[in-house]
Amino acid sequence: MNLKDLAKILGISETTVSRALNGYPEVSERTRERVLAAAKAAGYRPNPMARSLAVGRTNIVGIIYPLLPNDLADPMFLDIVGGMSEALEAQQMDMIIAPASPAHEFRSYERMVTGRRVDGLIVGRTKLYDERITYLAQQGLPFVAHGRTLLQQPHAWFDYDNEAGMRLAVARLLSLGHQRVGLISAAPEMTFVRQRIDSFHAAMGEAGLAVDPDNLIDNAHDRRAGYQAMQRLLARTPRPSAVIVDNHMSGVGAVRALLDAGIDIGREVSLIVWGVMEDSLAGYNVTTVHQPEPRRAGAKMIEMLFALIDGTPPAELQELWQPVLLPGETAGPVPSH
Repeated sequence: MNLKDLAKILGISETTVSRALNGYPEVSERTRERVLAAAKAAGYRPNPMARSLAVGRTNIVGIIYPLLPNDLADPMFLDIVGGMSEALEAQQMDMIIAPASPAHEFRSYERMVTGRRVDGLIVGRTKLYDERITYLAQQGLPFVAHGRTLLQQPHAWFDYDNEAGMRLAVARLLSLGHQRVGLISAAPEMTFVRQRIDSFHAAMGEAGLAVDPDNLIDNAHDRRAGYQAMQRLLARTPRPSAVIVDNHMSGVGAVRALLDAGIDIGREVSLIVWGVMEDSLAGYNVTTVHQPEPRRAGAKMIEMLFALIDGTPPAELQELWQPVLLPGETAGPVPSH
């Protein structure tokens, strides 16, 4: 059954049937309901290409991503993308991931927007003052930022509460008697990293504890960097009695460094990692700051993008989900000696 056949059955024009199926406002609600009921009864499925031409859409959502070597082995990233894909498939839409070098990432956004290659974008790894967000807001292309910024333009965003998660980690270690706490973090120009670092300083300060700057190591975003950062902390005198790692890819390297140094994790040095690590990689039940339901988070971002496309104001589409602390064997009381 095609559009022409459906119009013939209903006794109305193909144009009216097409407009009813595509939600044009000039079609009366009574006619729309009649067309939709007849289409369902006849098993009519619209031609995606024809529909996209009719409504000026591509039926594609894009992600421009400066992929790092570990991204495709990152279960969190894959879960979120999987949730996005499932939500789009349910709407007969597709997703493209366009890798871009950091130096030319902005140009990729310009090409995607000026060519109208997608109906909307998901913007990842947001920065505090993010030129991509400013540009997209000015251009009017629907987008959802995965992460917050300090920009004043109202825009849709989804995030986990980075400040709250870090406070959970610090509170857990302080309750176990730790005072010399180290922090290994990723690149501080990214919003989530800066939020976690600032929250670490605030939580330690509220407890009346000074933060030794030599116990803070940033730009650790993969296993190798996490390994090297932990080696540096272990070489300090006195070394931290506990360490928080703000991303799970570095966390795997940090665990490996502790094991290679013969450290009894949770007894000699405690460790909390942000993000669930695969047991096969770490070999330990790691105390974790967990961001729950990443697949549902991916689907939520697509749901928000659909709402934007349908006219919901961006300022009404801002979601902040709460992380949880998962107890494990790697965070124990401060050593007595």
